[in-house]
Amino acid sequence: MNFSWSEEQQVFRGQVRSFIREHWSEGARLREGLEQNERVREYQRQLADAGWLTMAWPKEYGGGGASYIEQMIFAEESTFAQAPTGGQGADRLGPALILFGTEEQRQEHLPRIARAETTWCQGYSEPGAGSDLASLQTRAVRDGDDFVINGQKIWTSGAHHADWIHVLTRTDPEAPKHRGISYFILPMDTPGVSLRPIVQMTDDAGFNETFFEDVRVPAANMIGEEDRGWYASATTLDFERSGINRMAASVPVFDRLLAHAKQLDSAGEGRRVVNTEVNRQHLADTAIELGVARLLGYRVSWMQSMDLVPNHESSISKLFGTELQQRNARRGINMLGLGGQLRPGQPQAPLNGELCHVYMSTVARTIAAGTSEIQRNIIATRGLGLPRG
Repeated sequence: MNFSWSEEQQVFRGQVRSFIREHWSEGARLREGLEQNERVREYQRQLADAGWLTMAWPKEYGGGGASYIEQMIFAEESTFAQAPTGGQGADRLGPALILFGTEEQRQEHLPRIARAETTWCQGYSEPGAGSDLASLQTRAVRDGDDFVINGQKIWTSGAHHADWIHVLTRTDPEAPKHRGISYFILPMDTPGVSLRPIVQMTDDAGFNETFFEDVRVPAANMIGEEDRGWYASATTLDFERSGINRMAASVPVFDRLLAHAKQLDSAGEGRRVVNTEVNRQHLADTAIELGVARLLGYRVSWMQSMDLVPNHESSISKLFGTELQQRNARRGINMLGLGGQLRPGQPQAPLNGELCHVYMSTVARTIAAGTSEIQRNIIATRGLGLPRG
């Protein structure tokens, strides 16, 4: 596969960089809170006005009809700059509706996502159904033209800011576990929906527990067929696992660590990071792995541009990218010595405590969107054709 860039693609990359420099000045990691959320939404509206929020969607649904390669370039440059992209509506739920939604669902939701008018969260995992997601127990029972949902979800990213949720439920408890699941969309302000934030060890509260108590959802809000929602949601997971963002998120962290390692200490007597063979090897290994992860992400976008459907290829990219994020942070915090354990805002914290925060936050990366073990199973069975069991 040849991943060289055409002249038009190089020009487009330059345009993306210029747009980000002009419209996004926040730079590094933002803290949780209403102020962040409003700033992100404002920026996403600017992306929508520029036609970049859903650029690869069909034009009839508010997209720009751009290529997957252009979309990948936009996502890569945005992540390099630590700028927002489109969120779950643009990169996950929207593509799933294009493939599996009714025309009424597409007409109602896709233009609003494309205009950055709504934000979405994902109700999949449960306290007893994480890696084995098909064991979920949240129930949806038919009642006339509605379904009534009762149950609990966990690790619902961004639910405290979201307008809508896409949620998996069990509609046939007697069927084999993959075949009795249905997939719904509903507003977060529906009566009976409540949240409880989960404060992480980083002191952020991006995750939530989400509770459903006699929540009524119109049957028209079901994505795909009744009891066949697992297969539509699996495609949504493929969208979540694909992309270049996991590699790209490691690049600014690595670049700042590399620049820090070259600087002298305050006395000018030695480098801030001791110039040892081990530390040099750490930096070299990460640089090589970033190149590998980039090509894996490019491969997924290339497949999409050829109308192929990446499945185990998405899992390869997700697995390597998230484990790279952990290795990058672990190597960095060890290179910084004891000071690497200082949190953001603490005096004398090297790199303003960024490596400490990244180190803690990457713990979840190999769990969210399917654990590394699940990705290895997909690669083994669907990619290599190995038997189960």
